[in-house]
Amino acid sequence: MTNLITVKKYKIDVPEGKKKERLDVFLTHHIENATRNKIQKLIEEGLVKVNGDIEKSNYKIAPFDQIDVEIPISPRPENAEPEDIPLEVIYEDDYLLIINKPAGMVAHPAYANYTGTLVNALLHHSKNLSNINEPCRPGIVHRIDKDTSGLLVIAKDDWIHAKLAEQFSKHSTEREYWAVCWGLLKEKEGIVEKNIARSKSDRKKFSVSDEGKTAVTFYKVLEEFEFASLLKLNLKTGRTHQIRVHLASINHPVFGDRVYGGNKIVYGSALPKMKSRIDNLLEIMPRQALHAKTLGFIHPHLKSFVKFDSELPQDFQTLLEKLRIS
Repeated sequence: MTNLITVKKYKIDVPEGKKKERLDVFLTHHIENATRNKIQKLIEEGLVKVNGDIEKSNYKIAPFDQIDVEIPISPRPENAEPEDIPLEVIYEDDYLLIINKPAGMVAHPAYANYTGTLVNALLHHSKNLSNINEPCRPGIVHRIDKDTSGLLVIAKDDWIHAKLAEQFSKHSTEREYWAVCWGLLKEKEGIVEKNIARSKSDRKKFSVSDEGKTAVTFYKVLEEFEFASLLKLNLKTGRTHQIRVHLASINHPVFGDRVYGGNKIVYGSALPKMKSRIDNLLEIMPRQALHAKTLGFIHPHLKSFVKFDSELPQDFQTLLEKLRIS
């Protein structure tokens, strides 16, 4: 039987006022579950056109450009396939792994994104992964967003998976994130406690809503800059996009966050003269400046609390270095 390949088409109009940006970078953030590598391959194959013409990945998009993208979609495989993709393994034993996921990597295969994921890399790295989830999600206990970097725990068998999942469900794990947000917070330490639900206007987004689920985020200011702050955040709950939604709701969106308003100048009156500098910073950090830095939990087999820490990724470190130059 011949596999039928369908094509998903996108039409994207670059809005007025959009600053110049590489074509591949722009599309990575405007097509769900797309990776930069995958976008570059589409461009090389002539499946991306700008104003009717085929351009290269480094083409700088401009306001009012019309972009057409065609993505061939193969039938969803029953199982994910192993791929030799490098992984940063922070810790590993016979029962679990701690992975430092890079920004841009999707956790598991999903629609139009069946290769190049963390799961594909895990299947190549380890013969033993839990099977509690559907076939395309072996070992995955919890997730972080594609463009968020940081620590994830991976289960090697079903018993370990169930015990870890129980801890996440009961919010007994310890998770610390670092983020750069816009502006200076009045309170240097505090709590954001606002319910979160899926947005009614855009199903890919989430928003604060009385009808949503309870969400609690603790924050502490670690460092202040001229127009931004470095925060340490701890989660009492683990809602999708929780930190990003909560910070946006108090008018301090995560720097670089395209979905929740962090990819443009937020505090306008004093900053137009600094536009060039800020545009440069947003090029350094073309994603949300959010990193899952620390992860702690009770190891189900050792029956003791274990805690892991990770270095900030290079783009995050560079952003901080530039912000410190006033």
